[in-house]
Amino acid sequence: MDFSLTEDQIMLRSMVRDFATKELEPGAAEIDATGEFPHQTIKKLAELGLLGMTIPEKYGGNQFDFVSLAIAIEEISRGCGSNGVITAVHNTLTAWPIVNWGTEEQKEKYLPRMATGELLGAFGLTEANAGSDPASMETRAVLKGDKYILNGSKRFITNGGAAGIFIVFAKTAPELGNKGITAFIVERNFPGFSLGKHENLLGLRATANCELIFEDCEVPKENVLGEVNAGFKVAMVTLDVSRIDIGAQAVGIAQAALEKSITYSK
Repeated sequence: MDFSLTEDQIMLRSMVRDFATKELEPGAAEIDATGEFPHQTIKKLAELGLLGMTIPEKYGGNQFDFVSLAIAIEEISRGCGSNGVITAVHNTLTAWPIVNWGTEEQKEKYLPRMATGELLGAFGLTEANAGSDPASMETRAVLKGDKYILNGSKRFITNGGAAGIFIVFAKTAPELGNKGITAFIVERNFPGFSLGKHENLLGLRATANCELIFEDCEVPKENVLGEVNAGFKVAMVTLDVSRIDIGAQAVGIAQAALEKSITYSK
């Protein structure tokens, strides 16, 4: 098996590394200290096509293979961990599930705006009492007429304070456990949706990580992602895919730490 990078992958790595070194690294420490979301650099990443890495060309993206995605996230994270995780969450935790489970109407409505960076994405699964065990989530969704009414909250949501679109999971049939969870596409301006506590993290502090609150939040039934009561599969498969670029992010941060440590020791 040949693990050599293709010419395109080598060119991508060179381009992203150059951008990260010049545009991300100089401000990385400052935004981590202040917690300020890096709107300007995220805009530039979008201009480079790096917010559409999992989106097909048909919807304005430039769908990379997963090795290329990992290369890009590693190099971004080498320059700035916050920019790395923001980009990763947008691509694999938000855009990718819409690409894979979304209806054609959902894809046409959201993906082109996500590819340009107009619409940043976030993923709402974790709760205060349900971290690694999604089946114990407390957020509920009840169908009333042509809308689902969501009540509950989500915790530690990367991009939460800056995103315009959220993949949110709620129980629609609580008695079925993990077989009664449904995935929804929730827009920031839906009635009943608000932001809660902004988390003061230990690192990655510029990621707008915060709580999501749903108080009789109205979600049109056409915003169900995939099938009703099949959201657990959406969550688990999406998380499997996201591990690729989250691992790449860790490698990028570690590489930068090693380089800085060697420079300091000399």
